[in-house]
Amino acid sequence: MPTEPIIQGRRLSAADWVQIRRLLADNPSWHRTRLSRELCAQWGWCNGAGRLKDMACRTWLLKLQTRGWIQLPPRQRPPVNDRRNRQRAQIDYDDRPLRGPLATLCPLQVDVVCGGSPEAALCQGLLQRYHYLGHRNGVGENLKYLVRERQGRPVACLLFGSAAWRCQPRDAFIGWSSPQRQQRLSLVTNNTRFLILPWVETPHLASHLLSLITRRLSRDWQAKYGHPIHLVETFVERDRFAGTCYRAAGWRPVGTTTGRGRNAPSLAPQGPVKEVYLRPLRADFRTRLCA
Repeated sequence: MPTEPIIQGRRLSAADWVQIRRLLADNPSWHRTRLSRELCAQWGWCNGAGRLKDMACRTWLLKLQTRGWIQLPPRQRPPVNDRRNRQRAQIDYDDRPLRGPLATLCPLQVDVVCGGSPEAALCQGLLQRYHYLGHRNGVGENLKYLVRERQGRPVACLLFGSAAWRCQPRDAFIGWSSPQRQQRLSLVTNNTRFLILPWVETPHLASHLLSLITRRLSRDWQAKYGHPIHLVETFVERDRFAGTCYRAAGWRPVGTTTGRGRNAPSLAPQGPVKEVYLRPLRADFRTRLCA
């Protein structure tokens, strides 16, 4: 094992390594959930609202096992998230065409989606069916928004999740050193999904929604996770999209990715090259992200 490797943004120290091995050896009957919760409690691994980050810890432990460094106890039941991701939610919605100027849809209703709610099932089903990337349950901190027009019909879904661990154009734009990025990455989020439903044909709706939601995003994040967001990123496949709505909403193109992807095993391109867009949420974002 490398000396103090960084896994999922967390450094595995020699003391942590001893602690994990002792916990596994002393508690052979524990299931994976209990192990991850116990580690979070011992390490104080919590989000800003004080909740244990046991899902992030479980993913972290699985990565250690994948590398052959530990052996976790067998799963006691099939993974719930995999089953959820395979099942397309059965939902009812009105998909009659909506055409016309933006004013005909307003006032728009923009709601944060709570897990397990009917809105969550609706969002999941819409993203799975109509977004070209589909949708899987996120790991880590994330927010979903469901947007309805004034009569209550859904018109859009947006998902914000964990920022990319490394992104050279973004890091250069911020002025981040590697230690600063490790410490402050949670103050950046990634707009991983943005879907205008295919029956909606309304000019300027996409840029209007991006402006509406970025004005409230940090406040909503603070309410859910106990800390703000200072910068938003997104990655746009340049062979598929022009990024026009992001530019119109004040997002800044700062460069392109290499096409390697976050889990690429080599330096060779593994996927499409993407444009990197950033949207600062406050004027002093660099000061706060580099503190």
